[in-house]
Order: sequence, then structure tokens, then C-alpha cells
Amino acid sequence: MKEKHKINKKLGKTLSQKMVQGGAYLSSLRIIGKILSLIRLVIIGRILVPSDFGLMGIALLTMSAIETFSKTGYREALIHKKEDIRGYLDTAWTILIVRGFIVFLIIYLLAPQASLFFHSPEVTSIIRVLGFAFFFESFNNIGTVFFRKELEFYKIFISRFLGITTNFIVAVVTALILRNVWALVLGLLAEKMMNIIVSYIIHPYRPHFSKDIEKAKELFGFGKWILGSSILVFIGEHIDDIFVGRVLSATALGFYQMAYRISNMLETEITKVISSVAFPAYAKIQIQRKRLQKAYFRILRLTLAINIPMAIGMVFLAPEFTLIFLGEKWMPMVIAMQLLAVAGMIKSILSTGNPLFTGCGYPNYKFYMQLARGLTIIAFIYPLIIFKGIAGAALAVIFSVLSMFAIWYPLSKKITQASRKLYIVTFWPPVFCSTFMAGILYLSKLLWSPESQPLSVAVLTFFSVVMVSIFIYLVAVFFLQKYYPKYDILSEINFFYKNLVKKRGDDY
Repeated sequence: MKEKHKINKKLGKTLSQKMVQGGAYLSSLRIIGKILSLIRLVIIGRILVPSDFGLMGIALLTMSAIETFSKTGYREALIHKKEDIRGYLDTAWTILIVRGFIVFLIIYLLAPQASLFFHSPEVTSIIRVLGFAFFFESFNNIGTVFFRKELEFYKIFISRFLGITTNFIVAVVTALILRNVWALVLGLLAEKMMNIIVSYIIHPYRPHFSKDIEKAKELFGFGKWILGSSILVFIGEHIDDIFVGRVLSATALGFYQMAYRISNMLETEITKVISSVAFPAYAKIQIQRKRLQKAYFRILRLTLAINIPMAIGMVFLAPEFTLIFLGEKWMPMVIAMQLLAVAGMIKSILSTGNPLFTGCGYPNYKFYMQLARGLTIIAFIYPLIIFKGIAGAALAVIFSVLSMFAIWYPLSKKITQASRKLYIVTFWPPVFCSTFMAGILYLSKLLWSPESQPLSVAVLTFFSVVMVSIFIYLVAVFFLQKYYPKYDILSEINFFYKNLVKKRGDDY
């Protein structure tokens, strides 16, 4: 028994270390990607007009809709399977290519109808080009699924970094030359092409076409819930875009999507990192409830400690950020940006349940969360857009993510077997510490007017305010932990750091 306990303890350390190292690699990737994306948005945002971003948004929205309704969930099924998955890879790869070709044909044929629906005839060619990019993307090496299954996230970092960098270079250069929406299109195409090339360089597996229908059916047995959830995710995340583009205009959609990208840029990416790392980890410990509870609340605490102050900062500084970095022409999006920052914070917290549910073999729970969200936004979106424009759309998003709480809390509580008190002591400390940061931001806005400053001085002042706010938040966390030892977030961060700096060879 003692020997078995030692083995389990060693495996626990290995898994924790892999989760942290994986999170570090993906976090680095996301941070680099979002810094490049933010720089790209600032540069291109000053060159292009909001309607250009609206046209790109319509094209991506159309493609995303068709892609979502044909999602297989095969990759998630492969990660969840405990036995050897090599016999399933060719089947999954074949189905993904067939699906990609069918989706491309549908996108090509429906492009004119989509342009009519959104009253934007010039978007037809953009949709068709992006549809081809989607088909081309389906040829990615299916062997890369092992990177997530075995928590080898440093390899994902390498492959995606090259794609992100390629997108940045191509989009910025072509924006300076073309000065139209095609700069965004060409940047995305270049990224997808680079991703395919790298996938075959970085993994030795070489897929072949397969006709094994039985394996396809077996994978779909798990993937059908992923499909259902994906459809509801699309409704929850994009029904607001559809209504803004249809009821208002492409220009309004450009404002709205820019507001969403900036306000949710870091919060959403943190959630994606957590999901990518936590899902395969939860799959490995799904029957060990004590370890599962510890792992989940460790991630939840870290998510709250980062995302709550981040959202508060975005709400307070959205007007100054927009004016300084994007210019006066983007100011109509500020209120929507502030509201979407709040929605992003709520969503990032509730989304910690997604990898928990899927990794523990309950993808239907994720489906129920998205169902509540989809029904709520459908009920509120149209009247709020009519009443408040893009700010009304943002309010509808807030209502929709709040509806997910009624599903997330009881089901996460059931799986982790956690008490209500554990949730309370996890939530209140970061909220308490963030109030001090909010006070500093409020005072700075009373004393600071970027309109009267030269651009260089305004930029320097902006970053100074951000750094001081972060410092105040960290000081509040330090003193809270000193007088309330149960909230030991700094030790949690130290745990992540120690696991991160260990050599990868020590994992085994």
C-alpha cells in the first residue's frame, strides 16, 4: 500500500508539473499572440476604417456558422480515450478532410446569400476565399493531437508561434500597401498555410485515407455532445454579431467586434489556455475526486485572481485606451467595450467548468450550460439592440453568460464534491483586493485628461497608471494573505513557478 501511495504521489507531481509547464508554454504563446494582435489592431485600425473590420467580421461569421454545424468533436474524443488511439487517427483525419470539402462547397454556394442577408455585396469574394482556407486547414497533421493528449504543449507553442508571427507580418505589410480589408484576409490565409506546413515538420506521423466506418461511429458517440455544445456556443457567442450586422450595419459590426476583441483579448485567452491544459489533465484524474477538487480550485483561484482585476482595469481605462491607441474614430465603441469586459470576466470564470465537464466524461453538462446561454441571448438580443444599439448587444451578452451560473455551480459542485463554503472563500478575496485597484483608477481618471496631452506623453501616462494599479492590487493581495492565511494565492503562484522551472526530464 505504501509503495502504491508513493507511485500515486509521484504521478500527481508529474501531472501537476506537466499542467504548469503546459500552461506556461500556452500562456507564453497567448501573450505573444495577443501582443502581436494588439499591435496589429492598433496599426491596421489607424489605416483601415471600421467598415473594413465589419466586412471581415461578416465573412468570418458566415464561415464559422457553417463550420460549427458540421463539427465532429473527434479531436476531443481522441484525447479523452484512455487506450492507444493510433488506430483511430487515419479515420479522424479522413472524416475531417471530407467535412472540410463539404463545408467549402456550402460556403462557396451560400456566400451571395450571406452578402444579401447582411446588405454587403462586397463580402461575397471574401467569404469564398476564407472558405477555401478552411478546407485547406483540414489537411493539418492529425498526429499533433498527441501534443495535447500527452501535455506536450511546448510543441504546440512552436507550431502556433510561427503561424501567429506570419499573420502579423503579412497583415501589417499588406495593410500598408493595399489599405483595405484584404490585408486581414491575406494575414489569416498566411497563418493557416504556415500551420499546415509546421504540423508535418514537428510530428512524424503521416496520415492516410481510411474507410473504417465503425471507428468513425465510435468517435462520434463522444463527439456528438461536442457538436451540440459547439452549436450552442456559436449561438451564444455570435448571435449578437449576426443581429448587429443585420439590424444595424457592417460599420456597427466593425465597432462591436473591435470592442469585443480588445475587451476580451486577455481574459478569453487565459480561459483558452486553462481549457487546453486542464482538459487532458482532468481526463487522467477523473476518478480521483480529492485530486480533482484540488486541481480545479487551484485553477479557479488563479483565474479569479487574474481576470477580476483585469476586467476592472478595462472598464475604467477603455475610453483612454481607445482615444490614445486607436483614435477618435473608434470612440463610439467605448460603452460596448466596457460592458463586454464585464461579460468576458464572468464567462472566463464559468468556462473553467468546460474542461472539467468534458475531461471527466460529462460533455452533456457543457451542452446544458451553452443551452441556457443560447436561449437567454436569443430572448434579449433583438429588443436590446433596437433600444441601445451595440451597447444593447453587449448587455444581452452579460445576461446570457449570467444564465450559465445556474448550470455551472451545481454541476461543478457535484463533480468536485466541494462545499458551498469552498466556493465563497475562493471568490471573495480577489474581489476585495480589486476594490483598492478600482479606487486608484477612479482617482487617476479625475486627475488625468489625455485629450490635452501630446500622444507620447499620453501613452507614457497610460502605462504608468496601469503599472501603479497592478502594484496596488498586489499590495492588497499581500496584506490580505498576511491576515487571512486561508487565501494563499502567492503560495499557489510559487507552486506553479517551482513546477515550471524544473527540468522536463524530471517529469518521468
